[in-house]
Amino acid sequence: IGASIRNPAHYCGVYGHKPTYGIVPVRGLATPGVLAPGDISVVGPMARSAEDLALELGIVAGPDEMDAPGWRLALPKPRRKSLKGYRIAVMLSDPVCPVDSAYSDRIQAVAEAAAKAGAEVDFKARPKIDMQRSHDIYIQLLRGVTSARLPVEEFENNLAKAAALDDDDTTYPDQQVRAAVQYHRDWVGANEERMHMRWAWHEFFREWDVLLCPTASTDAMAHDQEGERWERFINVNGEPQSQVDQLFWAGMSGVVYLPSTIAPAGLTPAGLPTGVQIVGPHLGDLQTIDFARLLADEIGGFQAPPGYD
Repeated sequence: IGASIRNPAHYCGVYGHKPTYGIVPVRGLATPGVLAPGDISVVGPMARSAEDLALELGIVAGPDEMDAPGWRLALPKPRRKSLKGYRIAVMLSDPVCPVDSAYSDRIQAVAEAAAKAGAEVDFKARPKIDMQRSHDIYIQLLRGVTSARLPVEEFENNLAKAAALDDDDTTYPDQQVRAAVQYHRDWVGANEERMHMRWAWHEFFREWDVLLCPTASTDAMAHDQEGERWERFINVNGEPQSQVDQLFWAGMSGVVYLPSTIAPAGLTPAGLPTGVQIVGPHLGDLQTIDFARLLADEIGGFQAPPGYD
């Protein structure tokens, strides 16, 4: 729901896959007693190869028991058999959440390797979406669904906080409070906006096979458990950035239910692993995973760290 598959894969130099929303049943992994799937939230694998991702996804994806009599999952096969001819859009950074150059350079290197293998690569192609608005909708829907976990006392506390906010109070804590107590009418409106964005992505992937982008703003950061998450900062190109801003790279594809595969992208100058996020069309899970497989032939895959055995 917020990069808990993708970030660990990126930080550790392994593979991870966030499936298309709804193709992997969540029953059995949710809190005991909870049967309804949460919005945006998915279940997916991590592994040391793209082949293992495909194997794992094939085991866990499909209908839950109640749905099994009436439908089957038949994911489309990859469009290409090699990187040659792949149509790749690349997003190295974004004003909503800038990416440290030590990491974005690795995404650039991945794109260049794909181009050398015969892929068509474009660094300017984007879906017709306002990325700031996309992120705002993501935060609203994300914090709407996670508010169900809050105790009654905290919900009532948030009601009081939201009532005291002015219209121009738009920081992340303000957004979180509003989302936690939003009316169902507000959620329906945000969901309608989400559907329009889903169609914009659908149109985008008529022309492009995959989008390559970062998973976070930096490579792995030092542990910091002081205060709330939005009060913790990391260094991005010499400037402080709130840790919570990195939700942008999770939410861009997550809020619109798209599949995303993380593949190792090499080490930063500091010697830390990175991962490239491979976003694909709705139900294009096998394509993003297979792209990661093909990419390993050009740049290598999982590299065991020193001392690993």
